[in-house]
Amino acid sequence: MKFLYAVYVFLCVSFSSLAIAGDKADIETLLNNFLANTLKDDLKNHNRFWADDLVYTSSSGTRFDKSVIIDGIKKERNDKSNKATDTSAEAPSYWAEETDVRMYGTTAIVAFKLGAKWKEDKKDKFQFYYNTGTLLKRDGQWKVIAWQATKIPESNKK
Repeated sequence: MKFLYAVYVFLCVSFSSLAIAGDKADIETLLNNFLANTLKDDLKNHNRFWADDLVYTSSSGTRFDKSVIIDGIKKERNDKSNKATDTSAEAPSYWAEETDVRMYGTTAIVAFKLGAKWKEDKKDKFQFYYNTGTLLKRDGQWKVIAWQATKIPESNKK
């Protein structure tokens, strides 16, 4: 009987570890796909990533919810459709470095260094941020419910 119990505990721990590893991989994929906008649609991309009850604290110290992000994307789309498009401006690219995902059941914390690159006066420009997000798994889907962004000062980028 003890042997069967030991096998049962071993299997439970093994499957639990596999589930955690799978969730970590899912969250890292979600983050990287979001930053790369693999959906090629800002509105769908942000709707997929952010939970409806999001609390976002920006690097400038402002706090807002998902509706502010979505409204901003809609306004930007409207502005672009009402103006001649400037093809000389390159859209910034984003990526994650030093990603650390910590699992707590159906809650996860992701901390990472966000990189942003764009062209200005024909020169590459960069900015980095430390970001921390809290995700919840609801109905089998991970979404961000809280986000904190901190701009890394130029002197700390080395």
